[in-house]
Amino acid sequence: MVELIGSRRDLLALCVLVAAGDRCDWGVIARQAHQEGSIKGLMVGEVNESSDWADQTRWVAQIASSDDWQAAYHRVDAEVEAARSVGAQLTTVLDQDFPINLRLVHNLPPFLFYRGVLDAQADTHSMAVVGTREATTEGLQRAYRMAGLLTESGITVVSGLARGIDTAAHQSTLDLGGRTIAVLGNGITQVSPRGNQGLAERIVRSGGLIVSQFLPTAHPVRWTFRKRNEVTSGISQGTVVIEASRTSGARLQARLASEHGKRVFLIKSLTSAQPWAHEMVEKGKAIEVRTAEEITERVVDYERLKNLSDHERRYLRPALL
Repeated sequence: MVELIGSRRDLLALCVLVAAGDRCDWGVIARQAHQEGSIKGLMVGEVNESSDWADQTRWVAQIASSDDWQAAYHRVDAEVEAARSVGAQLTTVLDQDFPINLRLVHNLPPFLFYRGVLDAQADTHSMAVVGTREATTEGLQRAYRMAGLLTESGITVVSGLARGIDTAAHQSTLDLGGRTIAVLGNGITQVSPRGNQGLAERIVRSGGLIVSQFLPTAHPVRWTFRKRNEVTSGISQGTVVIEASRTSGARLQARLASEHGKRVFLIKSLTSAQPWAHEMVEKGKAIEVRTAEEITERVVDYERLKNLSDHERRYLRPALL
């Protein structure tokens, strides 16, 4: 269950703080807290970055009144209680168990609420398998097969719990007794789509993981799905796209993964059918693959990351992968 004291409670309060109608930027908070291992400076407006978002964060922290802070702590306590009601737990960038892969990306979240089991070794040795909600029969079969082959190689399969390709990837992994992580586009207290509630519970029962970078009671809206793609990419060593049109969120994730410096794998049938996928391969932003072995041979062993010092982990870069 969630236990919230000290700096973790302060971090969440800073994330929900409102002063003169403005809010702090979560990305600014996450990056500085991650690099310094503290939010003391942030709480008094000592912001290291130079950007419009940094300026706004500095302004909010500096002008916030005691009433503003009291309201923020009240909101945090209510959200934590909501998380506790569904058996959720919390990890933050201040904690040792925050996923290593996620520390690699510039837009890491300041916290994750989760259900299930965090596993440093398994969660580092992971690959996202994603694609369209409007999948073809062939696409679903390819997703099921790809996730199964990754699972048989001991790799954790990450996806977004959406219908279509995501669902097939999670189900395949569970059917083979593997580990899977579902990244939500909403708060941890609900599952969207509702039809995947049973799948979500199956993931938790299997010892897998469901994570959310949002406040526990947050509802899904358009922008939250983009943020979900950021974490799905960030928490993995790379992304495999099975089937996706030019307007699909999976295409967005492919671009985000490339920006993260992660590996992007596009299966042959996708690059043959979609100009955007072919273009990514042509520009060297993605790798066209025909077999799962072409992916598994590029996954970095956990031991390489496990032995880094705390200081080195705080300054990890995608080039390490």
